[in-house]
Amino acid sequence: MKRLLLVWGVLTLTACSGSMGVPRPYVPAIDGWIPEEVTIKPVGLGVPGGAALAPGVTFAGGIEIVAPVGSPLHSLSDLKLTGDGGFVTVSDAGDLVRGALRLDAQGRLTGIDGARARRLTLTDGAPIQDKLEGDAEGLALLDDGELLVSFERDHRIWNYGPLAALRDPVPVARPDFPFPENDGMEGLTAAPHGWRVNGESGGVWGCTPGGCTVVTAPPTPLLRDSDYRITGMDRDPAAGPEGGWFVVQRSYAPPIDARARVRRMAADGTLGPVLVELKLPGTTDNFEGIAAETRTGPHGERTRIYILSDDNFSAAQRTLMLAFDVTPSGR
Repeated sequence: MKRLLLVWGVLTLTACSGSMGVPRPYVPAIDGWIPEEVTIKPVGLGVPGGAALAPGVTFAGGIEIVAPVGSPLHSLSDLKLTGDGGFVTVSDAGDLVRGALRLDAQGRLTGIDGARARRLTLTDGAPIQDKLEGDAEGLALLDDGELLVSFERDHRIWNYGPLAALRDPVPVARPDFPFPENDGMEGLTAAPHGWRVNGESGGVWGCTPGGCTVVTAPPTPLLRDSDYRITGMDRDPAAGPEGGWFVVQRSYAPPIDARARVRRMAADGTLGPVLVELKLPGTTDNFEGIAAETRTGPHGERTRIYILSDDNFSAAQRTLMLAFDVTPSGR
């Protein structure tokens, strides 16, 4: 959400200094993706008293993605994993960004490699040119590999086809609800038989190619900025056939009280206990993206969660990617 142009200079105090080296570049190919320059800095959870992790949840590394002014690696709104060590994200300006996660020998997040971007297109194949057309907020990779993107202002969900062979988009079903102009479909992810949508100001819907049904209705009045509002959602890879999801929530109260939470969501839309809470004086920012996958290590199977922040093109905010591991007991 772009109106939250936060004055968070104090947040830089929570970052570690120094760089983690220059990421390996993406080798250009004739596929429409353009290599992008980034620098990576390590990030911890900051000053004690900020972050709170539930039992069974551990911090698994964090980075700041620093990109030049004008780079498409700003104002990133959602995050999904591609299953091959890579990730894909989308921006408020209508850019699609890919890269590979870099992990150390212990599996901790230490960087990204091969960052590249391309413009999303309109239904006629023309590149998106302005904010009204390109304010992308949600991203889903369906079971069949199709890539969905949700936009706000002109509220819609478009299917761009397989990530490996993107095509001109086709409109797909979206909730029949009059979303506020700047509070659209922030959460979008795969679900059994289709996709699941969450409105920033409330409401959850389950969708199939035939239409969308209400899971939980938007509240009256709608949620405000100072409430915890869902800004990202991804399927829990350990959930049963009815599905289960992880969500990231954000709240903001001027001038600097920005907070984020990670929780589970059940099939009926019920939210579980808080697994991760980020707030000052620790590391926090405008978190809008979340992605989850199953990892197997020397201590058994666990779920890895990544969350991503939107810097709103502001020099006072940062693009952060933080990793957390959740053991089966972390529920």
